[in-house]
Amino acid sequence: MSAPERLAAVPAALLLLVPLLGACNEAAPEPEPEATEVPEEFARPGAPIAGQRGIGTPMEERVAVIGVLNKRNNLSRDLEMKPGEARRVFDDVIVRVSACERTAPWEEPPETGAFVQVIVLERADADSDPEWRRRFSGWLFKNSPSLNVVEHPIYDVWVKDCRMSFPGEEAPLRDDDDDAPAPRATASPLPTPTPAPAAPNNDA
Repeated sequence: MSAPERLAAVPAALLLLVPLLGACNEAAPEPEPEATEVPEEFARPGAPIAGQRGIGTPMEERVAVIGVLNKRNNLSRDLEMKPGEARRVFDDVIVRVSACERTAPWEEPPETGAFVQVIVLERADADSDPEWRRRFSGWLFKNSPSLNVVEHPIYDVWVKDCRMSFPGEEAPLRDDDDDAPAPRATASPLPTPTPAPAAPNNDA
């Protein structure tokens, strides 16, 4: 190809690049929103398991903190849930909490646990439609995770905390708390009177 022919071919190549450059400048498509709606059969609130010790925060007022990990993309979520609640994350996994417990401060060894159910939307085989399947139901323990494990190739679920309190764990009043009772005024002790000097004895 002669030099003039090569020069004539350059504008044509530039014209081919213009649409490509325009496509690069287009904004990336917005990611689809994550499905968080819990199916009706799992959305009904379950009855929380009654506490066994009968002391501390009532079961229905406790808050379990559950960690969920998607091992395919290394994304994780921390779920704060009251007993009886269900939460859907990563589109195709539902976590339900029925109870959470932790040992009292005077008990040894310390332990925190939660009764958890894990339901996953998955196919039984390549030719079947996806359906919700319960993959785990039982107690998970923070300090003894090997006692019970959620065995799933994609998702890992574990308990991180059970927020509750026992008698004697109430937070102390702050210095700036307006509701704190004012300190009681104490009276200063009266000075001890000095005894008068004895009168001289002139009878001696």
